[in-house]
Amino acid sequence: MEIPNVKRQFPKVSELAPLLKFTGPTLHRKERRLASALTIWDLREIAKKRTPQGPFDYTDGSAESEVTLERARQAFLDLEFRPNILKDVSTLDTSCEVLGKKFALPVGIAPTGFTRMMHTEGERAGARAAAKFGIPFTLSTLGTTTVEDVVAAAPDGTNWFQLYMWKDRDRSMELVRRAEAAGVDHLLLTVDVPVAGARLRDVRNGLTIPPRLTGKTLADAIPKPEWWINFLTTPGISFASMSNWNGTVAELLDFMFDPSMTFEDLKWIRTQWKGKLTVKGIQTLDDAKSAARAGADAILLSNHGGRQLDRAPVPLHLLVDVKRELKGDTEIHLDTGIMHGADILAAIALGADFTYIGRAYLYGLMAGGQLGVERALEILKVQISRNMKLLGVNSLEELEPRHVRILQTHQGLGRLPQ
Repeated sequence: MEIPNVKRQFPKVSELAPLLKFTGPTLHRKERRLASALTIWDLREIAKKRTPQGPFDYTDGSAESEVTLERARQAFLDLEFRPNILKDVSTLDTSCEVLGKKFALPVGIAPTGFTRMMHTEGERAGARAAAKFGIPFTLSTLGTTTVEDVVAAAPDGTNWFQLYMWKDRDRSMELVRRAEAAGVDHLLLTVDVPVAGARLRDVRNGLTIPPRLTGKTLADAIPKPEWWINFLTTPGISFASMSNWNGTVAELLDFMFDPSMTFEDLKWIRTQWKGKLTVKGIQTLDDAKSAARAGADAILLSNHGGRQLDRAPVPLHLLVDVKRELKGDTEIHLDTGIMHGADILAAIALGADFTYIGRAYLYGLMAGGQLGVERALEILKVQISRNMKLLGVNSLEELEPRHVRILQTHQGLGRLPQ
């Protein structure tokens, strides 16, 4: 007779007891909802369910075919990490020094316009979350909270200001003086906006700032009551840097932005601003060199999140050449397409001194206000820490180009893996 592989018996109560451990319910629905998000993509799905289509699409979309954003995200996926094994990674340092200041992580929150449209807590939530995680927050010229109120909301944080040069130069510099008076010591000058990009989702949605109550928006509000309750019971969405606007987003941008701006204007701004200056929107090697010669302390390789020129260069692909050619004290920063902590590490390994997130932060904001932003930052922090250990490095300074290989792929740009 063949002897069975296992011998069965009735379970004993004493053996079952250690196995019967139940997790108590989380009473706070928002905390439970956010805790279920394990990736930035998860936060995006939550945000989509809780935010009206117009504000969500404004955040989620990019220009024309939207291929620029897809390519930027795909570029991070088309990388292969080259880890070192048998390294002592029992201690870990994720901090970095940027423009003379030390931060806990190599990522900051990028400037985003109309932020209170995404969630009523808006820029205050972003600034407070950034301060909590020891990283900088950047307020946009098109922000919906004043620079004074942002600084007051996070007085112990690092608060930066982003400038669009308007056709009205005096008003532009008035904003700069206000930022300086509020304690801001770092100015990001965005230079890739001679006109607004063709953001077709916004056109199709008929998006205005603030959103209008129409039959379509009211129908869209039914499954998203919290957003509308917040919208209707909190101070109206207005611009921190200008009077209200009664047109579309594209009309506003075309009205404001100065298409005549040149490198001579950049040099002039450098003489007006005594703090640190980053030029945001660099997309070629030659322009990176010119911005450095004009006095930029840092250049930000960025195609505006794919929201301006369709089929624009991918910042990650530009990084290696800029790092090789750019000499001196000019730092190299990078944004666009970052959805994972590993994306940040890859950029640092290939030569970036710092990175920024825009959509990744806004998905968290839409998913749950400040707690959602904190969840987004916690996800990225965990991913950065885990992948540094898996790569066999103890600090960001140990990351080198040898840790990353750019794969030569010719795959389509369908839905990106999550």
